Amino acid sequence: MGCTALTPDLTARQQAEYLTERMPAGLFGGVGIEESRVAWRLSPEPFWLSPQTFAAIERLGPDLLKFYRVLASLYQRSARGTAPSFIAEELDRGKPEAIVRAGRQNRFKSDLPGVIRPDLILTDGGFIAAELDSVPGGMGFVGAMAEVYCELGFDVAGETYGMPDGLAAMLAAVSGTPRPVAALVVSEESKAYRPEIAWLADAITRRGSADAYACRPEDIVFTEEALFVRLPDGREEKLNVMYRNFELFDLLNVPKAELMLYAARHNRVKITPPVKAHLEEKLSFALLHNPALRTTWQRELGDAFEQLRAVFPATWVLDPRPLPPQASICSLVAREEPVREWTQLFDLPKSERDYVVKPSGFSELAWGSRGVRVGNDLTHEEWRAALSKGLASFEQTPYVLQRFHKGKRVRVPYYDAKRTDIAVLDGRVRLCPYFFNVGQDTVKLGGILATIAPADKRLIHGMSEAIMSPCAVREGGY
Repeated sequence: MGCTALTPDLTARQQAEYLTERMPAGLFGGVGIEESRVAWRLSPEPFWLSPQTFAAIERLGPDLLKFYRVLASLYQRSARGTAPSFIAEELDRGKPEAIVRAGRQNRFKSDLPGVIRPDLILTDGGFIAAELDSVPGGMGFVGAMAEVYCELGFDVAGETYGMPDGLAAMLAAVSGTPRPVAALVVSEESKAYRPEIAWLADAITRRGSADAYACRPEDIVFTEEALFVRLPDGREEKLNVMYRNFELFDLLNVPKAELMLYAARHNRVKITPPVKAHLEEKLSFALLHNPALRTTWQRELGDAFEQLRAVFPATWVLDPRPLPPQASICSLVAREEPVREWTQLFDLPKSERDYVVKPSGFSELAWGSRGVRVGNDLTHEEWRAALSKGLASFEQTPYVLQRFHKGKRVRVPYYDAKRTDIAVLDGRVRLCPYFFNVGQDTVKLGGILATIAPADKRLIHGMSEAIMSPCAVREGGY
């Protein structure tokens, strides 16, 4: 459905001012600037994608769902001894027994993430997925922006209500209920996302597709028969489904987590994303690129195999265990020599350090770019320290080494609040499409967030100097 402008014939500056006035304050990361309402740069228009780029992103959604399904199956088979044992060993390393046990329960074996968000770096040759996220921030933020941009007449990707409608459709599919009662549970550790989750719950309820409530874990009420959410007015609503807006590394610190899992095990409520830490590891990219698993991936992914290998950058687990004298680390080369020991990378010059070092998962450092180190951004000592830390953390928090791909330079207009005029940012862009798993092997694209950071920034993420906007499609776009 096309958007009709409520305020036609505005100049670019007037459009930006309209967006600034209409954008709900404090939705992104729980921050907001009182005088400007938002803590990032606003563009007077969406970020424009070419039809070809948009089509490639749409095709990626079903492939990612298939990847999760095959990964989950390989993990379970590995744990049972009917697939190579190193798969489960790699994915379970550093996790408490309770987390591993929860992820292996038969009741949840077919459960997959309900939300799939890849972080795509737009490059001169297409895009590269820096990582996958199944507990992403930004859903309410993108949904709120889509509504306001639509008021200016822009047809954003996913349409005006793509985010709340997509999440509601996913919750309905998970619960098996046409109009479920859903709790969107935000932990204390994830409280920065509470404002946008509250916006999303209100939007879903307003649209009439579900009764959704944003709440804290403390607001969940357990009985032997069901799980309930306690509302601010004291009423309690019986839940069909619970959306987990907190990371699994924090699960043991989340109040009533055991009761929530007990209710899910006994089919009193459905939980999404599932409590499967093995599906939240960045080293899954390394498994896809592992030649020992190539035939298995090819057989089970079909046509998606080569497409995903082209999108997932080459990735290696920083495993300090010694190799046999005749062995080398697959496809990893330093100074034109196969790498047999990680120490061969220690003295690489900056020009040959096109790598990122980061924790694989299950760590407070594994989200929000907190633990990411870009090799050619570091001094020699910092580079050695990053590798050494990753190797030393192997048993507790595995790290990965990943090929770094530089983003394409883009020029995007934005509103300069100090000059009260339109300026242009020379930057690089990260695209975050939000795919909702709505059942029957189907994903629905709810929207795409573009984050354009200044070109001199190595990591692209939400920051005050960045432009953040929804995407739309037109000829001549990126």
